[in-house]
Amino acid sequence: MQTPANPFKQALVERRPQIGLWLGLANAYSAEICAGAGFDWLLIDGEHSPNGVTDVLAQAQAIAAYTTTHAIARVPVGDSVLIKQYLDVGIQTLLVPMVDTAEQAAQLVRACRYPQDDGQGGIRGMAGARASRWGRYPNYAKEANAQVCLLVQAETQAALEHLDAIAATPGVDGVFIGPSDLSASMGHVGNPGHPAVQAAIEDAIARILRAGKAPGILTSDETQARHYLALGAVFVAVGLDTQILMRQTTDLVARFKGAAPAPALTKGAVY
Repeated sequence: MQTPANPFKQALVERRPQIGLWLGLANAYSAEICAGAGFDWLLIDGEHSPNGVTDVLAQAQAIAAYTTTHAIARVPVGDSVLIKQYLDVGIQTLLVPMVDTAEQAAQLVRACRYPQDDGQGGIRGMAGARASRWGRYPNYAKEANAQVCLLVQAETQAALEHLDAIAATPGVDGVFIGPSDLSASMGHVGNPGHPAVQAAIEDAIARILRAGKAPGILTSDETQARHYLALGAVFVAVGLDTQILMRQTTDLVARFKGAAPAPALTKGAVY
């Protein structure tokens, strides 16, 4: 049997917009509910949510039942050991935060790949007999590199300075702009909607596209999300499960108890 193709990676190559949702509840039950909604991808967050490797596995398994929705996982840090574990349990697409240089990006590419004669110097460790899904595919070790999709986060001024080189790194499939951390790095803490931050985001999307890679971003503001899509962003998360639950429960209580409704969202106030 051939190793399953990565449909999300192919969609990025073809520049087909992929609409996603951020998962921070760290729960397979809620992940399955979100998978049934029909998003193109769901991001299991290991950076700002209480997810360990087994939690990521359980949520990815729940999502796998919904074949039109692709599970992506964000590692908490670009560590080669963690990357190996996430890939070994079945994740094909990884998002890595805080990538500031092309050298960092190249190291992440190597961490995602088995050693092969492909010019990318893979360092991913070889596992023995696998109990997870990959053990069913006899040629997985030879086919996996082509199906792994690596997304790196540019979310600091340093990253923007090196963005062209980061995006040009062979093996990097997409670059995700992190609005909140970027705004903090630019001196506008808590205000990713600041004109200077938005100008930087728009410029970054254009530069990533010029490098032939897919730009991505997260915003729960519908108008803003459509604007980014119109600019050419390919993978766009349009909400967060935690934020949806918080706002809907707060508003429901307000309607029955006369309490204050959920505060208005700050434009672009996400990761």
